[in-house]
Amino acid sequence: MSADAAHQYEPDSWPVQYLQDHAIHIAVVLVFLAYPFAYDVLVDLFALTAEMILPEPDTMLMVFVLGLFAMSFDFVSGYTGYLSFGHAAFFGIGAYFVVLGYNGQLPIVPAEFPFLALLLLGAVVAALFALLVGLLAFRLSGVYFAMITLGITEIMYVISQHWDYLTPGNSDPATGTTAGGANLADFEPMIGIPFIDPLNANVHPGFGDTSILGIEFGDSVIVAYLLVGLLVLICYFLMQRIIHSPFGRVMIAIRENEERAKAIGYNVFYYKIGAFMIAAFFGAVAGALLIVIEGTASPDTTLFFLVTGFALVATIIGGLGTLAGPLFGYIFLESVNEFLTREASGGGLQPWLQEVLPESVLTATIGGITVDGAMDAFMTGHGEFYAGIIFVVFVLYVPVGMLGTLRLRLGSETVARSVSRRIGRLRADDTTGEVDTDPPAETETEAGADESD
Repeated sequence: MSADAAHQYEPDSWPVQYLQDHAIHIAVVLVFLAYPFAYDVLVDLFALTAEMILPEPDTMLMVFVLGLFAMSFDFVSGYTGYLSFGHAAFFGIGAYFVVLGYNGQLPIVPAEFPFLALLLLGAVVAALFALLVGLLAFRLSGVYFAMITLGITEIMYVISQHWDYLTPGNSDPATGTTAGGANLADFEPMIGIPFIDPLNANVHPGFGDTSILGIEFGDSVIVAYLLVGLLVLICYFLMQRIIHSPFGRVMIAIRENEERAKAIGYNVFYYKIGAFMIAAFFGAVAGALLIVIEGTASPDTTLFFLVTGFALVATIIGGLGTLAGPLFGYIFLESVNEFLTREASGGGLQPWLQEVLPESVLTATIGGITVDGAMDAFMTGHGEFYAGIIFVVFVLYVPVGMLGTLRLRLGSETVARSVSRRIGRLRADDTTGEVDTDPPAETETEAGADESD
């Protein structure tokens, strides 16, 4: 082999190869990082048009949290094939653990316990609870597994509505019961690196800090956005790493053919329990982050079955078994919701139409109602209605979701792998001056089952 040929096949250094392999992840992170700053610039430049299309940064903050919960749902449901309809239980455990801890209602937790420690403890408690549920539920499969998890969560929901310890606010003297009130968190949530004061910041978007590491952002929402986004990003990469591991390969084997996985020697029961516990851990982290934003927990926002229902909708739209898909599904749903129904903040389609349509059109009467009145009737407070329509359309015409469809377009590759391969080809072409038209050799990893994007 000539010296030139040897140089051509010299491997890249690991930082270069890492950047190439994760180019799409880096690009997405940079877009999210720039979003709150770009939003203000675009609104200044394009006013109502930008507000009509783009979700506000505080909305994106909530999308991050719910997206993490949906990703944890996809971790177990999309990669083992077992639909966890009761996943809201873990979300609620994470949320209530933080609230009760900060209110001094947990005997094992001292006062002024750090938020990150509370978050991790709550996630561990949720994982242990998932172990107990899994020991019962994984003796069944299919719809029976889904119904057992849903039933357990409904039991928790009803208990939480009538237990003063969790919902102290709405006692009814006539009946002596409590009707599911909210438990307010008396705390200032600090997210950061323990023992390093400059990295600790109060991240409640309403009254939090406006600076990190001495860098002044002038807006507590941006600080909350950056720090919560960082925690969500860490959780995503941890789940992705697990999926890429031998453990994750067994999860996918169980999804594809559980009997075959069992026949080649894997104890699939233990792997399913493990996947369920990991998903519960990250679902509880999402619940704890909800308290950072809302400052309160209630049965309807944490333990209600529709919390899991919306995660399922986001997962179907984004792509089941893609991990990142549920986050993009939530972004898509929230963008459509704000586009069609947002009114109080001045954005959305209705204020834009009221701005651009002439008065004669807005006051025109059709079937006994004005055009402006019809817009108000169909666009105000009907986000769930449009989400349902979108869900039906995706189930019928895009059954593998947005990222799943993109993966099929790329020849069953993950988006990250496809981008990495194309960058490698471009760099090889620049080095050799030749165009490589041969398809890439399939590696052992690529020959396996699906991976996360």
